[in-house]
Amino acid sequence: MSLQGPTASETRERFLASIAEVVPAARIAEIHFFPPMRQGPIESGVAVVGAEPAESLDEPSTRAHAESDQGGQRASRHVVLMARYRWTRKGPDRGKWETEIIAEADAPLITVEAVARGVHHRAHEEAEPERMDGDQVRAILAAAEARQCLTAQ
Repeated sequence: MSLQGPTASETRERFLASIAEVVPAARIAEIHFFPPMRQGPIESGVAVVGAEPAESLDEPSTRAHAESDQGGQRASRHVVLMARYRWTRKGPDRGKWETEIIAEADAPLITVEAVARGVHHRAHEEAEPERMDGDQVRAILAAAEARQCLTAQ
């Protein structure tokens, strides 16, 4: 970490780790990250997460129950979650980190992208949300964990 504070990628890793505490990385199918916002001493960020239902990884028979007919094609259902962080960067509460991760819906994965577009449209953001698939999420978390192991030695 630099003296000026963590980089955007370190903040992203921290946010991903917070999400993975609630939703195991193995279940994450994709995440759409919105650019963080700073208001005074507070930085906040939002992400829309698409995750496999918990049962579908443990019980293959449950997967059939988590599917819907989408235009003649079977589309598996995913849990759509809204993840938020709030980080106090300055002031007496400097360093305080809070997250909120809430399951909002159960829908096909294509809905996650539609939700992200809707949030983007309502926020009147210029920058598009950054999409990351589950493999990218797991790679970032594994690299962060490896770095932590090296620095702990």
